[in-house]
Amino acid sequence: MAFNFQLSWGIQSSAPQYTIISAFLILGTLTSLLVWRFSVWFRLRHLPGPLLASLTNFTRMSWVSTKKAHLIHQEMHRKYGDVVRLGPNMVSISDPSAILTIYPMRKGFVKNDFYVPLRPYTKNGGAVPNVFTALDEDLHMKLKYPVASFFSLSNVSKFEGLVDEVLQVIDQQLERRFASHGEIFDLTEWLQFFAFDVMGTMTFSKRYGFLEQGKDVGGMLDAIAHFMKQAAPMMQIPWLDKVLYKNQLADTLRPTPGTNIMKFVGATIQERQKLADESSDFTKAGKGDFLDRYISTQKSDASIPPWFVTAWTISNVLAGSDSVGTVMKTTMYNLLKSPETLEKLRKELSDANVSRPYPRWSEVNNLPYLDACVQEALRVHPPFAMPFERIVPEGGIHISGQYIPAGTVVGASPYVVNRHIPTYGDDAELWRPERWLEGDSDTRKKRDDGLLTFGAGRRVCLGKHIGIFEVKKLVPFLLLNYDVSLQICGSIIHIRLISEKISMVNPEGFVVENQWFFRQSNLHAQIRKIPLETGESKD
Repeated sequence: MAFNFQLSWGIQSSAPQYTIISAFLILGTLTSLLVWRFSVWFRLRHLPGPLLASLTNFTRMSWVSTKKAHLIHQEMHRKYGDVVRLGPNMVSISDPSAILTIYPMRKGFVKNDFYVPLRPYTKNGGAVPNVFTALDEDLHMKLKYPVASFFSLSNVSKFEGLVDEVLQVIDQQLERRFASHGEIFDLTEWLQFFAFDVMGTMTFSKRYGFLEQGKDVGGMLDAIAHFMKQAAPMMQIPWLDKVLYKNQLADTLRPTPGTNIMKFVGATIQERQKLADESSDFTKAGKGDFLDRYISTQKSDASIPPWFVTAWTISNVLAGSDSVGTVMKTTMYNLLKSPETLEKLRKELSDANVSRPYPRWSEVNNLPYLDACVQEALRVHPPFAMPFERIVPEGGIHISGQYIPAGTVVGASPYVVNRHIPTYGDDAELWRPERWLEGDSDTRKKRDDGLLTFGAGRRVCLGKHIGIFEVKKLVPFLLLNYDVSLQICGSIIHIRLISEKISMVNPEGFVVENQWFFRQSNLHAQIRKIPLETGESKD
């Protein structure tokens, strides 16, 4: 009994000691965490911005979840100025003159983990980086250098015959489904179908079939939309993405939307690789599309790992279509909303005697007003609508009179920068293509240099020429071959222009959502085919 009593007493007497030790450990941990958080806040205390955002990144994550983060960022800059603290260690810049500082041609301002959630995940390979999402500068150059020449304008324009094939398909479908009997349809869907089918043709020498079937074949568009919707909030807190999505357990319980996209890309590459292995001269036996070029490049250089082919291809699928679709939708929406600009562009196309039904690149490449319309579309609704984040190198930087220390994450949002009033005028919120044709050479250069839509510096978007090429082919095609009228408040209202062309739009009906990519919908239209005049080619 005595022994049992003493043992029981000994255990009971040690319990308070364990409790005290645990309490000290918890207190010490909390104290360390508070000291660390205070030191993070303290180092940027001199920069203006909302208090809550300076304390936690969950604030800017909540902004992204509203799908209107671009408007919130813009409002923050209106309130606090060109340099705004949007996170405990994140600073946003709105002044275009800072672009060359943050995004230089030299090494130094490296990307941070903001881009990692944009990597599709596979169980075997993990999150696969590509040219855009690679953080390491050496890896980026290894990914970019072998394929950069494929994206030059001279090489892209060689795909004109393939693009004309897709123009022929959308022409047939629009005429058969809508023009012949006046059915109302969402024009944004068909612009998106076109952008994806063009990129499918360039990459795989075959269309996805969106245009022929008039729907999202295989759910690819939906998968990409869900992938971006998932990734956008995670980009504000990248470590959370690894916990919730980018690990084997999470992928087993709930596969990420990127899984299906990776399966499609992987299967297509395997099929083409088999052809490459069976051919002694793959370059001649292949189709000459992007995938052929990627495989040939990898086969010709033993230092290039096979997974680079997947990285290059997934970039075409994810970024090469959605972004172009955004520019097409923006261009058509604003032209139809502003009949005077529509009429100016139609007149320029007519005066230049642009071919119908399918404009030739040589005819539309250097038309000043078409250039201005495309530039203005790129300005008012850039496809990517959150800050392109970078890490400030040793020594820190000075921007707009503010010092930003080394290690700080700094970035500029294309949406905010592209609407900078001192650069683009008091009407920077409005669609006005003429701004790109006005002013002296210094003013025009300042506006050109301030356009952040495709990024800047050594990490500028590889696919910019593809996007411009497609838009300049599609928009003249639509304007020369169709009269368009858009639905207003449940009815169709026609406004007849001087040239007897028809166009109208409901600005309130057009929906714009920011999920890293802009997603636009509800451009409900009726169209009427414009007959070819005697002597015009049908080719």
